[in-house]
Amino acid sequence: MPANEVLALAMFGAFIALVFTGFPIAWILAGLAIFFTALAIVLETRFGIPIGMDWAYTSISVERIWGVMENWVMVALPMFIFMGLLLDRSGIAARLMTSLGRLLGRVGGGLAIAVTLIGVLLAATTGIIGASVVLLALLGAPVMLREGYDKSLAAGTVCAVGTLGILIPPSIMLVLMADRMAMSVGDLFLGAVFPGLLFGGLYVCYIVAYGLVRPDGAPKSSHVERIDLAAVLDLTKAIVPPALLIAAVLGSIFFGLATPTEAAGVGALGALLLAVANRALNRPVMTAVMRETTRTTAFIFGVLIGATAFSLVLRGLGGDELIERALLSLPFAPAGIIVCILLATFALGFFLDWIELTLIVLPLVAPVVVSLGFDPVWFTVLFAVCLQTSFLTPPVGFAIFYFKGVAPPGVAIRDVYRGVAPFIVLQLIGLAMIFHWEALVTWLPAQAYGAG
Repeated sequence: MPANEVLALAMFGAFIALVFTGFPIAWILAGLAIFFTALAIVLETRFGIPIGMDWAYTSISVERIWGVMENWVMVALPMFIFMGLLLDRSGIAARLMTSLGRLLGRVGGGLAIAVTLIGVLLAATTGIIGASVVLLALLGAPVMLREGYDKSLAAGTVCAVGTLGILIPPSIMLVLMADRMAMSVGDLFLGAVFPGLLFGGLYVCYIVAYGLVRPDGAPKSSHVERIDLAAVLDLTKAIVPPALLIAAVLGSIFFGLATPTEAAGVGALGALLLAVANRALNRPVMTAVMRETTRTTAFIFGVLIGATAFSLVLRGLGGDELIERALLSLPFAPAGIIVCILLATFALGFFLDWIELTLIVLPLVAPVVVSLGFDPVWFTVLFAVCLQTSFLTPPVGFAIFYFKGVAPPGVAIRDVYRGVAPFIVLQLIGLAMIFHWEALVTWLPAQAYGAG
């Protein structure tokens, strides 16, 4: 194996090893780019080992970073983050929990189903995993436990449903993926709609089945109120505002009325108006939302800058060609190669965050997928589902940590792990369905754009 490819493997291995140190990912990525450039120069100048790497090549990182910062699509990120954080503090979820709980209380597992439906709606308005999991944990978990729900079911439902925000558009992960894959954000948003709803449906089916098999673990509500016109009106009032906001944001993108950046501005304005309407907008709330938006955006762009330098050096060492040869040399049909990529992504999700996998791994495997003739939107959604699952898999299952941080007393970490296990299986079932029926992803973009 050539020396440059040995360095490429060492560089990727060093990245995975250093992740466990807890040092900021952005600094690890940028530091490894500098270190391995210096190491390559030393090996070539002092030991005569041909590498083909110098500082002039690595300095191209500046131009690439500038290109990223000039991309108007990336402006949508802070506005979508702002929209999600502000909606979390507008009281919408609390009203939905009360209204849905009243309507579904007569059904076994009804409260868990209500949490799932609220999570799907929040996913289409927030797109921020931490905020969704914490909000659902604070609203739904105590109510379910008081009604006698199994701790594992309550914890697993909240953690799994909270991760839908990273898949159902508008999702900040899909915006980043579209940028990395040089594809239309609108196509990717449309492609992720049915898969996101599919997972919501699988969760509901599991909860219903759980309630039938173990009615003591998912009981009917002990305080069932009469369903009347007032209950229906309350639910309508709770659903209509966020539904209109979703329609304004996604509809403007799907019908070509606005770019993703412009639609993000519409969403941010809509979140402000909803907060005003719910009398939840004040100085402390705005201060907290602005600070968290700035912090989250800075973190994402910091990793993006580090990943740009890391990817450039890795490519300069021949890492992309090495990965492409390794994948294409596998003794499988093209579909088998895709399965291998997804399995590797699923395994890496146990240790790496979605941002690192999106910025490092996705651009490396994308050329192989395209060369094999697969639809890039379909593959990107499959990749996104793997990353959604990574929020539930230990040891770096962030949804688990978010939930445990605000979990009611008496819920142990083993309860959470036991609770998410069935939902991980559901994720894999859904992934297999999307893999087998490509139209789940490609049909809606084709209808929206292909026929026109």
